[in-house]
Amino acid sequence: MRFGEFVAKHKIRHTAISYNLLTPKPDPSGQKCLRPSPIQITPSLAAELLGPYLGTRLMEQVKAVVPLAAYLMLFQMLVLNYPIQDAFSLFLGLVAVIVGLAVFMEGLNVGLMPFGTIIGNNLPKKTSMFVVLIIIGILGVGVTFAEPAIGALQAFGSSVDVTKAPYLYEILNNWTLHLVFIVGAGVGAAAILGTIRFVRGWSLKPMIYCALVPVVILTAYCWMDPNLRSILGLAWDCGAVTTGPVTVPLVLSLGIGIANAAGKGNSSLSGFGVVTMASLFPILAVLVLAIFVSFQISPEQIISASEAKSLVLAVEPNIWEKTPLIEIVLGVRAILPLVLFLMFVLFIILKSSLPNRMITVYGLILSIVGMCMFNVGLTYGLGAIGAQTGSVLPAAFMELPVSPVSPIFSNTTGLVIVIGFAFLMGFGATLAEPALNALGLTVQKLTNGAFKKSMLMYSVAGGVSVGIALGIAKLIMGFDLASVLIPLYALAVILTFFSSEEYVNVGWDSAGVTTGPVTVPLVLAMGLGLGNAVSAVDGFGILSLASICPIIAVLSMGIFIQFKSARASKAATTV
Repeated sequence: MRFGEFVAKHKIRHTAISYNLLTPKPDPSGQKCLRPSPIQITPSLAAELLGPYLGTRLMEQVKAVVPLAAYLMLFQMLVLNYPIQDAFSLFLGLVAVIVGLAVFMEGLNVGLMPFGTIIGNNLPKKTSMFVVLIIIGILGVGVTFAEPAIGALQAFGSSVDVTKAPYLYEILNNWTLHLVFIVGAGVGAAAILGTIRFVRGWSLKPMIYCALVPVVILTAYCWMDPNLRSILGLAWDCGAVTTGPVTVPLVLSLGIGIANAAGKGNSSLSGFGVVTMASLFPILAVLVLAIFVSFQISPEQIISASEAKSLVLAVEPNIWEKTPLIEIVLGVRAILPLVLFLMFVLFIILKSSLPNRMITVYGLILSIVGMCMFNVGLTYGLGAIGAQTGSVLPAAFMELPVSPVSPIFSNTTGLVIVIGFAFLMGFGATLAEPALNALGLTVQKLTNGAFKKSMLMYSVAGGVSVGIALGIAKLIMGFDLASVLIPLYALAVILTFFSSEEYVNVGWDSAGVTTGPVTVPLVLAMGLGLGNAVSAVDGFGILSLASICPIIAVLSMGIFIQFKSARASKAATTV
């Protein structure tokens, strides 16, 4: 509710405020004082003013978090006959996630986004294109650190069995900073390429083909090496977690601002395409890092070092591990460098200033506080409930030590129930993503109603649900990720060839809106918990399948719409 609407609703109070504000008060000397008296706002009036404002922002996160958490808990209690462990801790963690995300998103919109808009509009006017591209590349690393979902990857490194996946364990535990930097470098390279594409007006199709060739070659190389095979799930999942609520809007606002300043931002599709490249380049970067690590250290050395570290921690426990303090430190470390870099560009390079400095500072503080709260909630809320449910999911079809009633169903029935559970979870989680609703409205407008919002939303949600179900089946049945991913990407390339540029842009970018800050940690935690329960090598790979399947779904729907439109036009011409 806006302030004007509020005072219109409360006319008497509005009159009193207006009178106090506008009517001069006599001073003791008898002369009129030109300075109005301050508005008196009571706590109840402040609550009425701020209530709708805060309620709307909290409800957005409640709608995304609560249904998913409730679905997992009810399934665990009613279907798997397993009680919720540490319920109070989970409740506090979920509250921290909801409040933290609401605060972070508000800070992002008020504090970080104005930086992107101002810098994007002014950077090409005051510096050369070479400097612009360097700044965008560095920014790619900064926004990657600030992504809430990146913290989920780092948080689950300790759950990997070093004897089964030594290189995966090594990268997630001892090369964590390198991993985030290399993923950020991939995002930065994608942002640079996306900006050049904005300015030059390049087609997305050849860029997709060129990016996929080295990705597939390195994937095949890692797949043929038994020690590197376990890294594929992490690499392809990294492509999904980078396109979150920080990267996409900030890089897009910067790129589109530069395109507008260059006079090339008039196309209605100028904002599409960068998300695709920001998904593919990090995959390539992580594969390169894994191969580099394999040349530096052997699996035997990794295992022996891990055993030595375990002995040290048994004698001298790490006080920083699994404590809220370290989560807060990580939250500050994620946001603060990005903020400092944006300030350096704005104040030092552009010699500019912010129009609303106090509001922007307020937004930046909210971003840091929100990220810290979200990190704590991720560890004790989302990650905990996902890991808990995932670890007891196999009780539906196999015997587990933690579940005295397992197996609850026959093997076939249990498998069907678990895969069906994953399908419904993916469908509901995707429809709850606010970014998908916004994308649906945009696409409906750009296609003049030919591709309806509901068609896009259900296509994407259906694709994600199939992808998550495939990922769960991969963990349970143990088939190779590459044997599924490569054929799916080959199908996506074929559909891309036959699709129009309009649907290619939308289709490949649709994967980015499915990997939000709620879905990613929940799916990752559930996959890792399930992987440990069924003794899988690793629990990664679900997100990568959840990203490619909606691309195929949207491109297929686009081709169907193209065929339907062409048929209708032909029929009209014949008549």
